[in-house]
Amino acid sequence: MQVSSFPRSGQIIYAFGMMGWSIMINLISVILVYLYVPPAGSGLPLLISQVAIFGIFNTITIITAGGRLADAVFDPLIAQISDRSTNPAGRRIPLMKKAILPSLVCCFLVFYPLKQNIAPVNTIWLVCMLIGFYISTTTYIIPYNALLPELARDSAAKVRLSTWQSVGYVFGIGIASNAFNIADALQHSFDIASRLTALQYTVAMLAMLAALFMAVTAFAIDEKKYSFSTYSAVPIRTALKQTLSNRNFLLFIVADFSYFIGVTIISSGLLYFVTVLLHLPESIGNKLMITMILVSFIFYPIVNTLSARIGKKWIVIVSLLILALVFAGIYFLGKPAVNPEVQIYSLILLASVPVASLNILPVAILAEIIAKDSRETGSNKEALYFAVRYFFIKIAQTFGIALFSMFLIYGKDPGNDAGLRMNGILGFILCTVAAIIFVAFREEHSAESSS
Repeated sequence: MQVSSFPRSGQIIYAFGMMGWSIMINLISVILVYLYVPPAGSGLPLLISQVAIFGIFNTITIITAGGRLADAVFDPLIAQISDRSTNPAGRRIPLMKKAILPSLVCCFLVFYPLKQNIAPVNTIWLVCMLIGFYISTTTYIIPYNALLPELARDSAAKVRLSTWQSVGYVFGIGIASNAFNIADALQHSFDIASRLTALQYTVAMLAMLAALFMAVTAFAIDEKKYSFSTYSAVPIRTALKQTLSNRNFLLFIVADFSYFIGVTIISSGLLYFVTVLLHLPESIGNKLMITMILVSFIFYPIVNTLSARIGKKWIVIVSLLILALVFAGIYFLGKPAVNPEVQIYSLILLASVPVASLNILPVAILAEIIAKDSRETGSNKEALYFAVRYFFIKIAQTFGIALFSMFLIYGKDPGNDAGLRMNGILGFILCTVAAIIFVAFREEHSAESSS
């Protein structure tokens, strides 16, 4: 079957879907722990029990871990439904359309506890809404990512589409990071007494914007016109066995797993690092994210050029080692007699280098692994590969939030910050391990044609 080449306008439309998903998922990453385990002086009420269980687990750790694990189990099911779909409109887009509204509703309700004080009903509510949110967004993102190797026919096209996808992702982070600034503006402009209420209005607005962006991709791309894919008749157990026996894929997953634990620690801890370690206002978090995004864009064309010349593997390894240095810097924040803003902006500028490459190249690498597997097995399991990757990403994020929250027990307030600094050490170790593991990855240049 002859399919049309995917145009530049289509690539931009494709990026909107990632931007919408990124806004929602980063609202959870940026606000959730801070809202439910607020540091002293935040102006937020306590909503769930802060008591440590067995001396190391707090309530938010168990809730987030449970929600992520339930979602991770759901990933392969969505992948199998997508890969085996015979829907005349396509294997991917119809599922994506169904996921948009539930994602929007659950995203908002995560931040709308039934009582504005510590109550068991808040814990139950949060568990249910988190599971609903994760399952809904999974139903969108697994088919969405499975479209990439079907829309981008050769290695260069995969890197280009991954770049646009990354642009969408970092713009989503930038928008989500504005949450506290928007909440401040709403609170002052409309004389809202409750900080929590202002944040809830903010989440509602940003979640609706995210859903709109997700809809742009789902309703504007003609899957049948631009994507060529084959129905997969392979049973899920066989397909999973084939996927998990792929050596390169396993190395990719292990490195990816370590990296995402580290990234989750940074996203969950940014507001703590800024307010507790450096004694800066919450509002600077948005400026930091925008700075990192804008500077990282400078490196996007460099990453594209270098990946074509020297390959993707060593760029990823060097990027992971640079990120390890960023984590090492977190441990020392507030210790030297240097302006706090200089300290945090220095780390952000250094982080922008790996952010550029690690937002682009892993998806392109995985797309090439999938394309090679499809040629060798004759079975199209794009969604399943992405589902397995997202399964491990979610486990990694669960570990990241759990470890970050556990360390908070050992200090999360000004003058008592040992737990926050321990997260810097952990991130350094994880990114270094990821880099070492990825050395064993065998990069194979795609043999696909661009036709």
